[in-house]
Amino acid sequence: MNKVLSFLTGALLGGLVGATIAILMAPSSGMELRGQIQERSIELRNDIKTVAQERRAELERELETLRAPYRKPQA
Repeated sequence: MNKVLSFLTGALLGGLVGATIAILMAPSSGMELRGQIQERSIELRNDIKTVAQERRAELERELETLRAPYRKPQA
């Protein structure tokens, strides 16, 4: 029982020390980090929209090319 208690105490203290060091060594504050994440997510969303629009235009051109032989000439 004494070994288990010693292990748990050591694990708890190690976790506290690790968490403290992680907080002190963090490159930016939580507010700054949230701002960076938000900016990056907006950029990523815009990039995805742009790529999707380009791909849609490409597929529409391909569809028109495939439909062209089946269209009746207009008089």
